[in-house]
Amino acid sequence: MKFIKYILTLFVFFIFIINIKAQNKKIDSLKIELENYKFNDTTRVNLLYDLSRANFRKDIGATDRYLNEADSLSTILNYEKGKARVYYLKGMLENVKANYTESLHFFNRSLKYYEIIQDKKRVADVYVAFGITNYDLSRYDEAIKNYQNATKIYRELNNKREIVTTLINTGNVYSEIGNYNDAISNYKDALIISEVINDEDGISYVHSNLGVVYKVQGNYPLAIDNFNKSLDYDKRTGNILGMARMHNNLGETYISIKKYDKALQHLYESLSLSHKTENKKLISVNKSNIGNVYFYKKEYLKAIEYFSESLQVSQEINDLKHTSITYINIGNVYLKLGKPIAARKNYINAKNISKTTENKRILSASFLGIAETYLHEKFYLQALNFALQGQQIAKELDLLEPQKTASDILSEVYQNTGQYQKAFESHQEFKKLNDSIFNKENIEKITQLEYEYKYKQALDSASLRELKLTKTVLDTSQNLKKSQRNLFLGVVAFLIITLALGIIILLLKLRNQKSKTQNVVIEQKLLRSQMTPHFIFNSLSVLQGMILNKEQKKSVSYLSKFSKLLRTILENSRDRTVLLSQELIAVENYLALQNLENESYAYTISVEDSINTSIFKIPPMLIQPFVENAIEHAFVNQTGNKTINIKLTYSNEELICVIKDNGVGVDYLKEGKNQDKKSLSTAITSERLQILSKDFKKKGSVTVEDRKKYNEQGTIVTLTIPYIIIESSENINNRG
Repeated sequence: MKFIKYILTLFVFFIFIINIKAQNKKIDSLKIELENYKFNDTTRVNLLYDLSRANFRKDIGATDRYLNEADSLSTILNYEKGKARVYYLKGMLENVKANYTESLHFFNRSLKYYEIIQDKKRVADVYVAFGITNYDLSRYDEAIKNYQNATKIYRELNNKREIVTTLINTGNVYSEIGNYNDAISNYKDALIISEVINDEDGISYVHSNLGVVYKVQGNYPLAIDNFNKSLDYDKRTGNILGMARMHNNLGETYISIKKYDKALQHLYESLSLSHKTENKKLISVNKSNIGNVYFYKKEYLKAIEYFSESLQVSQEINDLKHTSITYINIGNVYLKLGKPIAARKNYINAKNISKTTENKRILSASFLGIAETYLHEKFYLQALNFALQGQQIAKELDLLEPQKTASDILSEVYQNTGQYQKAFESHQEFKKLNDSIFNKENIEKITQLEYEYKYKQALDSASLRELKLTKTVLDTSQNLKKSQRNLFLGVVAFLIITLALGIIILLLKLRNQKSKTQNVVIEQKLLRSQMTPHFIFNSLSVLQGMILNKEQKKSVSYLSKFSKLLRTILENSRDRTVLLSQELIAVENYLALQNLENESYAYTISVEDSINTSIFKIPPMLIQPFVENAIEHAFVNQTGNKTINIKLTYSNEELICVIKDNGVGVDYLKEGKNQDKKSLSTAITSERLQILSKDFKKKGSVTVEDRKKYNEQGTIVTLTIPYIIIESSENINNRG
């Protein structure tokens, strides 16, 4: 299998090299032909145009030079078709540079000449170009009209490839104004036609734009999957602008899932490629996104620096949409710096622009930002008014993240104004929305449907084999009547033995399956035993004390963490494996909850950079029992500095988790009352790891040592965790 994979990889690479060489060869061939052609006629104009087109996505300077020469010669010759083609490509070039006014000027001139020579297909192409540029200028109604004009002509010409273009671009407009149902409908129609006509370019753009919709809806794995599919195609074709856009989209998505280092890698790559294409709009977007990363990393001065540069470029090219987004980003920074008035000024600027452009998604964010500034100043009535407006728009557009933000703001407003029932309801809504971002129930439902489909296929296949076998037996019986009696008896005996062996094999398989089921049941019981009644009783007692002491905020925080932890543990206990990221979240919640009452110890959880916690799946509840042991027993009669450190490393295909504390040490505990009592959690975990090692075909072990053998204090637990690695699954881009 690995050999076949290797051969396929070489084949794809070989095809990629051939495509690049073919393109370069075409440019070289056109250059030689132009040098050898000595006449200043329409043929020379066409050669100059072909050269500029061939260099369009590779060398902007060369494209510009060839176009200017073709323009001058077409004017001298009064060559209308040449002028039409040159002005169209000049318009495209200015659009790439985000010089939209110049772009529209050249498109108008191109349209005039194409109408004179009655080239319907090219007239429709210019309408598409108008639509793209109007979209960039946030003139959404104009963009839809342009695409409709183009679609009408393409349908008359039965040009399916270009119909795909208008469907994609129309979907982009609907997505931008928050009409996601119509957007997805247009994208899927485009995907169907692209697959029918084998239009890889169209398929790539559809994946890109579906990725944008999935990202907005919070389905990040599918968004990443679609962006990567589009990026692979752009790399194969050497599309620098396409690669820049996809790296930017991936950077934005990784910001959403808090993978900031990964996000910066993609964003800096996108920024570098954007400078090569002189695309000011994408440069502005990249600087804004890099500012967002530094904002989330709490490096606010660096964030302000990138946001300010982004705002300057956006205003320079009159990009109203991104100007309003940047105002919101700057407002967010000022809010974090404790400057609500400065923040509100930026949010209001964003609100005014988004009302002008009718961008409801940005308008919702503006309202919520203004609400947060008033909340910061304790002006609760004003905060309530803007939060409700932002929430209403978010619900109309079915945007989960803004709805979650609105619920969080409303919960705090209601709590501070004494409306505790509404505060509780808003907090419940916040939790519900938070859980909905990754809707596990839907994923499980899809998995179940796939399983049922495969099971039905297996049954159908079995029925077919049974029919074939029956036919074979009947044919054999007819032939045996003509044969000797002994041969018939031999065949019958053979069939009986075969049937008996089949029954025995079936029974063994059923027995083996039953044994596996019993093991799973036992393992789930062991998992549930990790959440001890003692811990639950203590947690509820602490919560009761907080309530009696009227520590409202602290009790709400404690209850939220406790319920989240309990839910996580119960969910994990139903699954054979969980994502490493989920397991670490449960451990961190447990540590935070245990430490919330008096902060008696410090703790850290560190993961080696080479480990992507979103692709490793491990058995649940392996780490928590040892963390619980450290909290309960490590610091007996000990005061002062208490630490628990958890570190995950990956080396030689082994996933290692090391849990250290600086307590009294395991040898000290053995010398006390529990000398002859083996740790229940260690025993259970050791037994589990023996079974799991065979099941996963990966090493699994646990060792517990006193750190004094290393001239240190405390206990060190080393877990070698069996694992499996899953493959990754799964900005709106315009197609010109």
